[in-house]
Amino acid sequence: MEFRHLLFGIALATGACTAGAPPLDSSVQGPVGSACTTSSAKLSFDFEAASFARCVIEGEREFSVLVAPEHRPPINPSPWYAFRYEARAGGELTVHLRYLASQHRYVPKWTDGTERRQLIVETSEDGTTATMQLPPGRATVSAQEIFDSGDYEEALERWAQGPLARRFVLGSSHDRRPIGAVRLGFADAPRLVLLLGRQHPPEVTGAIAMESFVDQIAALLAADPQMGKRYQFLVIPLLNPDGVARGNWRANLGGKDINRDWGEFSQPETQAIKGWLDALPAGVRPALMLDFHSTHRNLFYVQGDEASERQEQFLGAWLQGKENSLPGYIFSIERRNANPGSGTAKNWFHQAYGIPAYTYEVADDADRMAIRQAAAVFARGLPGALEVLER
Repeated sequence: MEFRHLLFGIALATGACTAGAPPLDSSVQGPVGSACTTSSAKLSFDFEAASFARCVIEGEREFSVLVAPEHRPPINPSPWYAFRYEARAGGELTVHLRYLASQHRYVPKWTDGTERRQLIVETSEDGTTATMQLPPGRATVSAQEIFDSGDYEEALERWAQGPLARRFVLGSSHDRRPIGAVRLGFADAPRLVLLLGRQHPPEVTGAIAMESFVDQIAALLAADPQMGKRYQFLVIPLLNPDGVARGNWRANLGGKDINRDWGEFSQPETQAIKGWLDALPAGVRPALMLDFHSTHRNLFYVQGDEASERQEQFLGAWLQGKENSLPGYIFSIERRNANPGSGTAKNWFHQAYGIPAYTYEVADDADRMAIRQAAAVFARGLPGALEVLER
């Protein structure tokens, strides 16, 4: 209990919020440069994607890391953590992850820049503490693989090399980071498919799926330029760059869950997309929206009773019947009617344009190769399914 009280004291003193508290001021949120140092080891949090965390020295080679949300406890907590460590020879390093307002969710990913592996942890009965043993040396430990702005820069540049591609910036975040995008296909192609990613920073498996999905779409367009005359794809892989850079659980720098801002459009990230959509030529109209996320299992959230007959036909042509047919990637289809007040991208796009709008959810622990292979299969099957919407 004494240490638990200490953690809450640290949270209050450093700005890590308890329930009902306001978002942190931008001057202290994000990679904060805090560190724990002894003569044998050091933990640090001074890099992009590092968690907003504080650490406590418990011994010469033992530390505790407070894993706390960036704002009031969010919907579906995603307790992100990421830190670097250096440890001299002389034994393993013990690190305790101690969770505030959440429980342990993500298996730690360890990398020294060459080798990558998952770590075994011992979790407390109530799930609020997870303990790991780290080998001497220098390495990074994170809740999921780090997929940061450098990775997105490489992906955007790769997609922009296609013959029917144009890279541009939709707008900027609170912290003036660019909202990068690529359009694949001709600008006057009448049917627009929107592909959104990383509204929620820790949801890396969704990012893995989106990268493979877009790679395949780009390949299809390169092989068949006629496809680009009928369909154009707006690809926005990093919609919450501030949250990703600062290691947030859920929110952007404005303390807002972006996937609760569609319709309200109070944040610069959603405003940037809304402005682009409002400026579309008269002959171009959205036909489909896919929003890539991560959760505890593989699934697609689709329209419920509100779906039109044609939308049902599209679902049948694209996804139904394939739930158990992809090697290593079993998924389900879950119908959810729109909640007008929820502010999710899925609901807003369906209501605003009357189109299929799906949330593409990937399991936290899904096999990474299976994620990529399944995403490529889904992408290859999409053009044929889209034709159903034209009948």
